[in-house]
Order: sequence, then structure tokens, then C-alpha cells
Amino acid sequence: MDLKKYKNTLFYLTVTGGFTVLIYWIIRKGKLLEGRKNLMILETGNGSWNDFISSMKHNFDDPLAILLAQIVMIILVARLFGWVFKKIGQPTVIGEIIAGIVLGPSLLGMYFPGFSAALFPVESLGNLKFLSQIGLILFMFVIGMELDIKVLKNKASEAVVISHASIIIPFALGIGLSYFVFNRFAPVGVQFLSFSLFMGIAMSITAFPVLARIVQEREIHKTKLGAIVITCAAADDITAWCLLAVVIAIVKAGDFISSLYVISLAAIYVLVMIFIVKPFLKRIGDLYGSKNSIGKPVLAIFFLFLILSSYATEVIGIHALFGAFMMGSIMPDISKFRMIFIEKVEDVAVILLLPLFFVFTGLKTEIGLINDPYLWKVTGAIIMVAVVGKFFGSALAAKFVGQNWKDSLTIGALMNTRGLMELIVLNIGLELKVLTPEVFTMMVIMALVTTFMTGPALDLINYLFKNRVVPDAEEITNHSKYRILFSFGNNEKGKSLLRLANSLTKKQKSSSIVTAMHLSLSNELHSFNMDDKEKDSFFPIFEESEVLNIEIETIFKATIDIESEIADVANQGDYDLLLVGLGKSIFEGTILGKVIGFTTRIINPDRLIDKFTGKEGLFENSPFDERTRQIVAKTKMPLGILIDKEFQEIDRVFIPIFKSDDSFLIDYAQKLIYNNNSKITVLDVNGHVNTNFVVQSAVNSLEEKYPVNIGMLEDKIVTDEFLSKQDLMLISLESWKTLLDLDMQWIAGVPSVLIIKP
Repeated sequence: MDLKKYKNTLFYLTVTGGFTVLIYWIIRKGKLLEGRKNLMILETGNGSWNDFISSMKHNFDDPLAILLAQIVMIILVARLFGWVFKKIGQPTVIGEIIAGIVLGPSLLGMYFPGFSAALFPVESLGNLKFLSQIGLILFMFVIGMELDIKVLKNKASEAVVISHASIIIPFALGIGLSYFVFNRFAPVGVQFLSFSLFMGIAMSITAFPVLARIVQEREIHKTKLGAIVITCAAADDITAWCLLAVVIAIVKAGDFISSLYVISLAAIYVLVMIFIVKPFLKRIGDLYGSKNSIGKPVLAIFFLFLILSSYATEVIGIHALFGAFMMGSIMPDISKFRMIFIEKVEDVAVILLLPLFFVFTGLKTEIGLINDPYLWKVTGAIIMVAVVGKFFGSALAAKFVGQNWKDSLTIGALMNTRGLMELIVLNIGLELKVLTPEVFTMMVIMALVTTFMTGPALDLINYLFKNRVVPDAEEITNHSKYRILFSFGNNEKGKSLLRLANSLTKKQKSSSIVTAMHLSLSNELHSFNMDDKEKDSFFPIFEESEVLNIEIETIFKATIDIESEIADVANQGDYDLLLVGLGKSIFEGTILGKVIGFTTRIINPDRLIDKFTGKEGLFENSPFDERTRQIVAKTKMPLGILIDKEFQEIDRVFIPIFKSDDSFLIDYAQKLIYNNNSKITVLDVNGHVNTNFVVQSAVNSLEEKYPVNIGMLEDKIVTDEFLSKQDLMLISLESWKTLLDLDMQWIAGVPSVLIIKP
């Protein structure tokens, strides 16, 4: 017997067995020691099961368990409401704010008080508050980094006038409003100066992040108007936060004279950050800014300064959030460097921690406090003052500096967006006991209304100022051209789609237009890196276009819904063909694919909506991933879906014809023959070439014109050898579904596939 073979097993058994016996012996000996001690034996008399239940209840009541349960519930509800509001064209932040109110006493606490008390016990709110404050610090750090200070320098003249007018006008109106509501609504012991200043600053805030997203999504960012409104928002943000710091200093000090000490300290802090910390961080940025990743020691330095900056402003008395904002704004002016930090911080702050702040705000927002007509009238007055001050104040200032009425009103509508920034200010006011819960609730409602109205207001302005311009000669000429739009997500798919478009138009360049489109999610774009993102996205496509000697037009857009945007651009742009790449395996639709599809339907809200509205049946057997399925459903023109197996040339094309409706494929075959000299092989699966007049005529016409370029697969047997020689399979959407359902053996060997929906 070879003991070497079993030596590991013997060693394992000896060690574990021996030490287990030793442990047992020590415990037995230890039991004898108990007699020498006066032991207190807890006799519950409840039995093991009751003891287990008691223990579990104790575990559920543990502060950490409560906090984790709160986070799970908050994230689920916030993402659900955010998704709903995104679908109706509103910023997701609106949905997340409303999710917070729903989880608070206004809804959950009113109708399910027991569950609300168990999930959000009063003693647990401190943990939620401090965790949400960490989220706000990280978020304000990101907001500071998103501000492009260079924009302020380049377009300061008009923007600063509009921005400061959009602050001082609502600020004055807010102070005027506070005069009328002070006696009824100000907290006991609060001076009029403190109350009025907070009402003024709350009216003056603009939500820079929400505004920037809307500008990107509506494609205003590349226009002069977009540049002005982004600059206005940036100037507004900086001015408003500096004003807020002064207001907080005055409120905490009690009067203006006492606050001068705090303001002096704050001025010293700002000078230190600008003239000492900023140059130091710039040197680090110059050393590491060109690298694709940043080491942990470097990250630690920046996060240490972030915390020190927040700590300094909190101790000075102007709130930690100002320190985070200041730290973000002095970060090295290198787009790549800032993006690395934003990517590391933003997801944690926005997805995990910010919803905690929304719910913490919701827990303090009691809609039930506004319980009589008078209070609703006051709420209406607050909303009216906010809109008049910010919307019309900004619009009139924009008109004064030379903007037309449409652009002026657009600037007003965008600057009236308050969103999350307003909630931050209101929470500070409530924390400092300058605002009562009643006023706080009214102001939260105002923040929701003014943010919600931005989208509809912009749509109304565009409708009222419709341009009824007669198309010029160039537009009429372009309309008569064959226009292909291809939308790509990554560079390799983009190159393949460009090669395909080129093969369809190579010899007809004068009568064709090829447009490349790249869409990015708006929450992944920031005002300072949009140009760089656009250049990086199209650079490989332009390189490929030079190799192919084809001129292309480009479209770059930010959106919250890529699939809908692709369909909308294609439908509205009067294109003759839309080309997209397929993101999933060609074998979806098989048993495994259907299992995956089933699980996708369960967790995807879009599929659930389609199920309830009856649209699901239209694409129940759709052999595509979710994104492609939506594009198929929404496009109204010919659509080509490319399953790319890294094809380079389209010299040999295989066209299987399953149905009589497949006759339209012959038109694409003709384009490939004429422009690319492709060799076409037709597989007549069900004998339609001989029996259907339309299919027969189309094939015969092509055979007469290009006898060398087209042929039939005579024996109807598709072999692996035949498929290996093909560059592309051209097939209709319905025939592709049929092919998958028939589960033919040769499907595994197909080359790249272009699926056409006519």
C-alpha cells in the first residue's frame, strides 16, 4: 500500500480529530469549574422555539439591521419611481424625491403606520441622516468637478448679467414674501433677518445637474443658447452657494456684525484653497493626469483633502457641503483626471447614498400639515413668487442682453429648475430651525412643481415659436438622396456598420448620404467632457471612412432612453434605412434563449408594461435582446440589424427566401451587386421563386441584368463548406424568426447576418 498517496488525508484526519478530542476534553474539565462560581442561570421557560424567535426579533431590532433594511427599501422604491418619471420625460431626480415623500409620513406613515414605525423608528433616523450627509458631501464634490470654470471666463459678460439677475430678483421677492408670512410661519425666537434670508436664498437656487442633463438631452448644448444657459447655471451655482455660506454664517452668528468673524474665516479658507491647495493638487494632476488609472495613494490624498475641506467649513460655520463643493471646483483642470474621480464617486453617491437623503427629506415632509385652504393658498403664493422671480426674471434679463424671445423664455424655463439643490438648502434651513415643518413642506412642494414644469414649459415654448421656414434647394436635393443612418455603441460595431453602408452606396456617393450616430446616456456625460467624448466616439469611425473613401455626417446626442432616441431620430429624419448592431448571441430564440427571455420579462418593467398593454404578443418570439426588440417595435422605416462576425468584405452574399414577402430583399441584392460587385446566392426554401409572380419577376430581372453576379443554390442543401465561403447572409425579419423556429442544423455555421425589417 502506497502511504504517500494518502498522506494528506491521514494528516488531515489526525490533526482535526486530535484537536477536536482536545477541545472536548478541555470543555469537560471546564464544566467542573462552574461549581466554584455563583452562576446566574437564566430560566426563560419559553422553550427553544420561543428563544429562537426572541433572538431573531432582537437581531431585527439591531441598529445595523434596521439601517440595511432601510437602504434596501429606499433603493428599490427610488429606482422604481425614478424609472417611472424617466418614462414620462421627467428627470429621474423628481421620481426619487417623490419616492422619499411616499416613504415618509405623507403616505406610508399615514396609511401603514405600523410598518412605517418598524422600518423608520425615530431612534434610527440619526444613522440615516449622517449617512445621507456623507452622500451629499460626495455629490457636491462631483457637482464642483462638473463646473467648467473656463466657460465662465469665455462667456462671462452675458451670462453673469443673466445669472445674477436670476438670483437677485427671486431673492428680493423671497424676502418680500417672508415679510407677509413671518408672523404666521416663522419659528419662535427666529429673527426676521435669518428667516427672510433663507426664504430669499431658497427662491434663488438653480439645479445645475438637472439643467445640464436637460440641455444635453434636448441637444441644446452645441448651440450658442446652450453655452449661455450652461454658463448662467454655473455662475448661478457658484454665486448661490457663496451667498448660502454667508446666510448660514449670519443665521448661526445671530446678527450681521457677529457673522463678519465667520465670513472672515471663510474668506481665509477660500484663499487657502485657491492659492495653496489648488496649486498642490495641480502638480499631482500634471504627474498622474495622463494615466488611465490612479493609484490608491493618490486617491487617498484627494479624498483626505475633500474631508479636510468639508471639516473646515463645518467648523467655521458655513456647512460641510460648501467645503465639498469648493474642493470639487479646484480639482485639476484635466478632463480625464476629473472623469476618473467622477466615475469612482458618482455611482456610490447617486445610486446608494443620495436616495437616503431624499427619504430623509421625505420623512420630514408632511403633506398632511397643509390641511386647510389658507395653507394651500400660501403654498400657491410661494410657487408663484418662485416662478415669477426665477423664470421671468431670467427671461427678462436674457431679453435685455440681446436674446430673442424664444431663447429668453427657454433660459427662464431652464433656470427655474430647482431639483435636488433646493432640497439641500431647505434641509439646512430646517436643521438650523429657521424653517418650520409647515414652511419646509410648502417649499418642497414648490421645488417639485418648478422642476416638473421645466420639460412641459420647454415643449410649449418650442410649440409657440415653431419655425415655418421654406426648405432651401439643398434640403430638397438631400431629400431625394438615398439616406442611411447607422447607430453604433462601440467602435468595432461602428466600423462594421460603416463598411456595410459603404457596400450599399459605394458607386452612388453623389446620390447617397451616410450618417453615423452615437448616443450616450446623459447621466454619464458632463458639461466639461462632452466635446472630448464626441471626438473619442467618432475618431475610429472617421479613420475607417478615410480608408473607405466615404464622407459621413455625424449625430452625437445625450439621452435618458437610447432605444427610443434611435427610433425617434430615424423616424423624424426621413431616412431610407436604419442600421444597428445586435448586442446578443444569434442563438437567442432557442430553448436557452427563451429561458433567458422569460427571466428578462420578469425583471424588466418595459416588458411587463407591454404584457399588460397587449404589445408583448407582437414580439413574443422576437429573437433579439431587449434593446433591439424595442428598436424593432418603434422604427417606422426599413431597419437593418447586423449580427457581426467581424466581416471585412461583402463579396459573397447568401439570401434564403422563406416567404413570398421576401421579394424586397432582391432590391438590397441589386444595390450590393451594382455598388460592390457582390456575388449573390439565393436559396429558394419553399419554391416561391417558381410559383410566386412577384418573387419570380424580381429574381429574373436581376439574372438578366447581372447573370454573373446571381445564382441559385440548386440542391437546396446548405453545407458548412458553402457557408464558410460566404461573407454575409441577408434575410428578412420574419424569415429569421422562421429559421430559428425550424432549428436547422446549418444555422450554427452562418456568417455575419443582416436582418432586414421592411
